[in-house]
Amino acid sequence: MQRDRGRRVRVVVVAPSTNILGGQAVQAQRLIEHLHGREGMTVELLPVNPMLPGVLGRLQRIKYVRTVLTSVRYLAALIARLPHYDVVHVFSASYWSFVLAPLPAMLVGRLYGKKVVLNYHSGEAEDHLARWPSAVRATHLAHEIFVPSQYLVDVFARFGLHARAIGNFVEFERIPYRRRSGIRPLLLTNRNLEPLYNVALVLRAFAIIQRAVPEAALVVAGFGSEREPLEKLARELMLRNVSFVGRVPPDRMAALYDAADVFLNGSDIDNMPLSILDAFAAGTPVITTDAGGIPYIVRDGVTGLIVPRGDAAALAAATLRVLRDPALALRLSDEARAECLARYTWPAVRDQWVALYQTLGGGRRLTATHARTSGPSEL
Repeated sequence: MQRDRGRRVRVVVVAPSTNILGGQAVQAQRLIEHLHGREGMTVELLPVNPMLPGVLGRLQRIKYVRTVLTSVRYLAALIARLPHYDVVHVFSASYWSFVLAPLPAMLVGRLYGKKVVLNYHSGEAEDHLARWPSAVRATHLAHEIFVPSQYLVDVFARFGLHARAIGNFVEFERIPYRRRSGIRPLLLTNRNLEPLYNVALVLRAFAIIQRAVPEAALVVAGFGSEREPLEKLARELMLRNVSFVGRVPPDRMAALYDAADVFLNGSDIDNMPLSILDAFAAGTPVITTDAGGIPYIVRDGVTGLIVPRGDAAALAAATLRVLRDPALALRLSDEARAECLARYTWPAVRDQWVALYQTLGGGRRLTATHARTSGPSEL
């Protein structure tokens, strides 16, 4: 596709910076790294969480003061910078985060006559849209709605909203791969330590696992409001060999996937977790609950094992099954890596992002042809 007007398409990605470790920040950074200065376009970040200098930076550590100061700085950045771009690509979560970050970006983008893309990532979408009808109306500020999974396409459709799917992608070249020809009881979970991800379920499952396999070990990566309650629960369950390693930058996370032989996920609410895709790429067998969009990316018995949400005994039983059956673990690992390589890498999604930016930046509305995926469309 040729650029209109013989110049670069200018895109601003409005998203969390990597000062906030999470899936949105990682995906935004990866997208910018792959496209900035290439494919006839300029792609830059406008962070929703700008850091303030000096005394203001110290005040930013105070809970409610932080919200006010950050919001003012963020709004000022939107007003100053958005006139210089053609396309405003807005990453979005749910509830108050939607109000504080995507909504101002869409409003200011529309004010300046820019093309606005809402890129909604949250597994809480159904509850958010049901409880907040104003959010459904606000999405009409976007010229296009994109989501990372067919699961969210289906959720948005139930509210009369047309969304298209472009999947999350992993950096294969940055994730060491080890074929699990033997399986050891070395387990990993990597989620933000918040209630919706139910890391407590993983700890309860691990208590059952450890009674059967005393030498089993678990690494808990991530941070959040549940850190202290989870450490307390580990003590109450008298767990051994559990390491809470806290916030781990993406460039160091790969080593944890490589060291582990099983990846566990206990979430109650979810969409398309990058942690599962990273485990696929690393060859680490995945055992997960059936939350939200997970069954859209994990095929039970083929690329991972899926158990019901909230069922610690089932999560433990599935893990023990993998530990006791190395052939199963190897088959799950091989199938998951092959599927990830085919569907969740930059080459699999590149043409879709390029078509979106160049079409909107050229002043045309995206058509079904432009949005067609280069691989399987259901994520």
